[in-house]
Amino acid sequence: MGDHSKPIPSEITRSNEQDIRILWKDGHESIYPARYLRLKCPCAGCVDEWSGRRVLRQNEVPKDVAPASLELVGRYAVRVYWNDGHSDGIYTFEFLRDLCPCSQCRISNDE
Repeated sequence: MGDHSKPIPSEITRSNEQDIRILWKDGHESIYPARYLRLKCPCAGCVDEWSGRRVLRQNEVPKDVAPASLELVGRYAVRVYWNDGHSDGIYTFEFLRDLCPCSQCRISNDE
């Protein structure tokens, strides 16, 4: 039996030229501004593996960064190939759902 509480996307697409849209199986829709998602990259080059401290600086990411392409990683994540040349981050579906920037999710994440 699978864990039904794990977030599962039913569709991953672009919202526009820069942003990523995920429609989740539970009906929730998440729109991730590209730069917001790029700044949250979880890879070892952006986050120190030992301390967990974010080492990526905001001024290192272009204001107009956008996904060049998306690639599913197994059944648990997506890799984003950014137009700034970065592609090391693997964004798990759980991580993405926790990052949802909509007002409904921000309120429940702050509780």
